Amino acid sequence: MNPSNVEVLGTIVFGIAVLHTFLVQKILHWSHRFSQGSIARGLLHLLSEIEVVFGVWAAVFLVGMAFLTGTQSVIEYQNSLNFTEALFVFCIMVMAATRPVLSVARSGIEFFSTLIRKILRTPEKLTDIFVVLTLGPLSGSFITEPAAMTVTALLLVSMFHSPPPRLAYFLMGVLFVNISVGGALTPYAAPPILMVAQRWGWDFIFVFQHFGLKSLLTVVINALILVLAFRKDIFTFCYSLRESNKKQKTHIKIPFIVTAIHLGFLVLVVMTAHHQSTFMGIFLLFLGITTATKQYQEALRLRESLLVAFFLGGIIVFGAFQKWWLAPLLSSLSDAMLFKGATALTAITDNAALTYLGSQVPNLSDASKYALVAGAIAGGGLTVIANAPNPAGFSILNHKFPGGNVNPFYLFIAALIPTAVAVICLWFVPH
Repeated sequence: MNPSNVEVLGTIVFGIAVLHTFLVQKILHWSHRFSQGSIARGLLHLLSEIEVVFGVWAAVFLVGMAFLTGTQSVIEYQNSLNFTEALFVFCIMVMAATRPVLSVARSGIEFFSTLIRKILRTPEKLTDIFVVLTLGPLSGSFITEPAAMTVTALLLVSMFHSPPPRLAYFLMGVLFVNISVGGALTPYAAPPILMVAQRWGWDFIFVFQHFGLKSLLTVVINALILVLAFRKDIFTFCYSLRESNKKQKTHIKIPFIVTAIHLGFLVLVVMTAHHQSTFMGIFLLFLGITTATKQYQEALRLRESLLVAFFLGGIIVFGAFQKWWLAPLLSSLSDAMLFKGATALTAITDNAALTYLGSQVPNLSDASKYALVAGAIAGGGLTVIANAPNPAGFSILNHKFPGGNVNPFYLFIAALIPTAVAVICLWFVPH
């Protein structure tokens, strides 16, 4: 390894940004020492928002890069970056959070929950949570993980009222892990698989054969652990989907044609996910449709979606400057160590970036390729930065936590059990 000064700077600032994500609650506490309305309080409060962390430090890094190499190199580097994923997540978050789309998702989950209750005679609330945490993440294999995360998180946030911290953190941990694994039934929905599928020739049949059953097992077991371990809390602090429906502010029936148009636009954006100018044009037209049908809409989640896109954009800026240490590390590991290493490394770097860098390593065996991707998927719920859809779920669920903020360390601890389930299923279950 012989990194340039810019690469070293990129890694150092990236490390500071990762550390910053674990200090957001402490920074929020510091902000309260200053008077209301002061610049210091406002600045510290901004820096306590986890969604802005990587964007802010990316800006710091670019200033440092300009000092080392000149402003023209910064401009050229920015022009070379691909922000398609960040823009796609922004669009899909806004669209999936609209009332017509959520109503369809809620109706579908209610149907399957009712069916299970009639067959197994299980309690309504436990069954509803179980179905939300299984069907929601598994739908990510078809509508993409960011859309599945948005829909599932919004359903969960409507069902819980003042959950205790232990339930809130474990719920987020299970959600993050299940979303990361649940999108692995197809080659185009989970970012870590999408990054390597074409290069390695992984088609639908290959991905389903190698990841399908293991992903299903992981999602089902994690959801089952949560409803069994927290059944008393769920009965106390959770509404059923039926009760949640009754609490909705508006009961105006949405015409079928409005729902069909929304779903049609959602499908079009998913189909054009790799073509930035195309899906952005479709999205802008979609915004016009929501204005024309505003009596059937709730406020669009534009601010939250923009913050998530800003978060992902910051990670993208840092990505290229981690290759100098990640690629040699990945190429030096055995298959078992590669799986374990990928699971651990995913906690501090986006799992799609990890598999992309791994795909650049020449002469990886088929077993090593599987180990890399399986590890990246298994570790995708450990932190907010581990998987691209996680910031979307974070922005939706964080106000359910004490003080309206999530402690990243507690989230990491809560995600260890569902991650262990993913590790066992993905590594030890034969395919």
